[in-house]
Amino acid sequence: LIDNANAPIFGVDTFGRVNVWNKCARKIVGYTLDEVMGKNLVQEFITKEYRAAVKTVLDEAMTGNETANFEFPLITKHGIRIEVLLNATTRRDEQGNIIGVVGIGQDITGRIAQEREYSKLIDNANAPIFGVDTFGRVNVWNKCARKIVGYTLDEVMGKNL
Repeated sequence: LIDNANAPIFGVDTFGRVNVWNKCARKIVGYTLDEVMGKNLVQEFITKEYRAAVKTVLDEAMTGNETANFEFPLITKHGIRIEVLLNATTRRDEQGNIIGVVGIGQDITGRIAQEREYSKLIDNANAPIFGVDTFGRVNVWNKCARKIVGYTLDEVMGKNL
């Protein structure tokens, strides 16, 4: 079931060593079972700037505090950066003892690229475009709005419209 799931799934033991690596993880990241099994996930497969954060997520899950929707980058075997959305779940044995963590991920690289493209389109539109959150605070203020109204991004972002 885990090996054939449509999401990348990995598992680590209480020492952070990989002990589950499904087909989808192999396909997305490019590392084979032999290349990852028994290796320290954080030290060997997580980018340097995210090691502490990923380790914290895994450590928290080791104490029963699970994490949902944690975003971080992974570098594939071929050097390509992908963005992953991770849910880290505590793994227990039959007696309820914590034996590690299972991570279920989602490759969100495409979604993030679309969001960036969308932001560029809005910012460069030939009409003033602004957005507000549910509290009425400005969260979008494009170049045309800045030009017409005269307020800079710093002056309006987070302020009540």
